[in-house]
Amino acid sequence: MIRYFTAGESHGPALSAIVEGVPAGVALTEADINDQLARRQQGYGRGGRMKIETDRAEVLSGVRFGKTIGSPVAMLIRNRDWENWTTPMAQFEDHAAEVQKITIPRPGHADLTGFIKYGFDDIRPVIDRSSARETASRVAAGSLAKAFLRQLGIQIGSYISAIGPAAEAAAPASLQALLDAGAESLAAEADKSQVRMLDAEAEAAAIAAIDQAKTDGDTLGGIVELYITGVPMGLGSYVQHDRRLDSMLTAAIMSIQAIKGVEIGPAFDNARKPGSQVHDELFAGGEKGLRRETNRAGGIEGSMSSGQPIHIRAAMKPISSLVSPLRSFDLATLEAVQSRFERSDTCAVPAAGVVAEAVVAPVIANALLEKIGGDHMSEIAERLEAYREELRMRFGG
Repeated sequence: MIRYFTAGESHGPALSAIVEGVPAGVALTEADINDQLARRQQGYGRGGRMKIETDRAEVLSGVRFGKTIGSPVAMLIRNRDWENWTTPMAQFEDHAAEVQKITIPRPGHADLTGFIKYGFDDIRPVIDRSSARETASRVAAGSLAKAFLRQLGIQIGSYISAIGPAAEAAAPASLQALLDAGAESLAAEADKSQVRMLDAEAEAAAIAAIDQAKTDGDTLGGIVELYITGVPMGLGSYVQHDRRLDSMLTAAIMSIQAIKGVEIGPAFDNARKPGSQVHDELFAGGEKGLRRETNRAGGIEGSMSSGQPIHIRAAMKPISSLVSPLRSFDLATLEAVQSRFERSDTCAVPAAGVVAEAVVAPVIANALLEKIGGDHMSEIAERLEAYREELRMRFGG
């Protein structure tokens, strides 16, 4: 089973990731990883850090001649900004007397609780590890699972439906055709927009809202729409809580910094409707085979994949580092003060979609491996095709 660990601080020498459990024989190029890292850095409203960094992963192990070899894959992403932080983030030399301690926490950030939890006298260590800069490591790690899934006909993509007050009025007319072509087609279309939106009016309104927020010294959140296509029926299980696919997917999404809400399909809208207007009716036989003509369940029924596109919606709060400060206090004196500003973005919602794609990839990959097993790509592909053929023979299509 695939699992990964990340390490590194936002202003340290580098970020790293170790990915364990990737099957042997997954075809992999540098572009499979670095293109995803580049996507994460894009988006209207990003801050000055993205002008400094050009993220590229150095693969240190686990790949030979363009294919994974079944051993852990280690990756390193160097921080170009490290050269400006060698004193305040020194690892062994003690420069505490030279560095001004940060003792004013920002409302909405990990600053205060992290400071207390780990017994620090300076907020800087909290800032540097809790920073969403860490998601570069996760995007690199998730790109391996995305490559694995892609080679089995499973694709992951996202777009943004709302940024601040700017939101699409309804699902875009092009959405179904893009999903029919695979979720990566959806992502590619979204990437053409500065804010990764599919609706032109919403895009213009979002850009204007970001400009206004920047002028006001404020920040904006938004909503990510994530889709996974090509997922076979029956991944996940209802027999134990920790094997439920929806539980694992939503936990992965909620692990992303600043994500505060998640739903499968139109879950909260469904909650206000009678069951007759919510549940997806079932059909079988003929050229179309086993099917549903609606997807209000978001591709998951009974905590297992239904065979339809999986749809996850995630709500990202506005970033908590504001140019126009909120009220706070100084941890050293307990005196009331204005919160401090840490270099940040006005809006990072477009990047959050890319991170969301990355973090769900290992979840789907593991659910697939649990279902069909296998240690190398040819074995796994053969077993998956046999399973899909079994369903076709039984229900048509």
